[in-house]
Order: sequence, then C-alpha cells, then structure tokens
Amino acid sequence: MLVRVLIIYIMLTFTAVALHENTFAVFELKEQLQMLYMNMWELLHQLEYVTGDQRAVVYEEIEGIRQQITDTISQIKQHDQSQHP
Repeated sequence: MLVRVLIIYIMLTFTAVALHENTFAVFELKEQLQMLYMNMWELLHQLEYVTGDQRAVVYEEIEGIRQQITDTISQIKQHDQSQHP
C-alpha cells in the first residue's frame, strides 16, 4: 500500500512539473479555435440558402470569424514559442 502511494505521488509530481505553465491557456485557445471552425462551417453552409441581401451580411461574418481564427492561431503560436525558445 505504501509503495502504491509513493508511486502515485511520484507520478503526480512528475506530471505537474512536466506540463507547461500555459497549458490551460493553450487548452482554452484550442477549444476556442474549434468553436470558431464550427461557426465558420455554419456560415459557409448558410451561403447555400441565404438571399442576396443576406449574403453580404454572411460575408462580413465570415471575414470576422476568419480574423478571429488567425488571431487565435497566432496566440497559440506565441504560447508555444514562449515555452520552446
């Protein structure tokens, strides 16, 4: 029993030290990126059935999502570069 507890303690210590300090921030950014991709797919799907007047609005929303995706990817790269100089 004591050996099991020591092994678990060592494993927990090792994993806590091995993870990057921005791991949760990177996780949140990746989650945000997934949501942005899903929103982009929905907007692209909307182009199949929107009217001409609505098409301009969808184009604007697509451009906004595209910019957010670019910004999120840049932030993920910055976190990675700060962890791996």
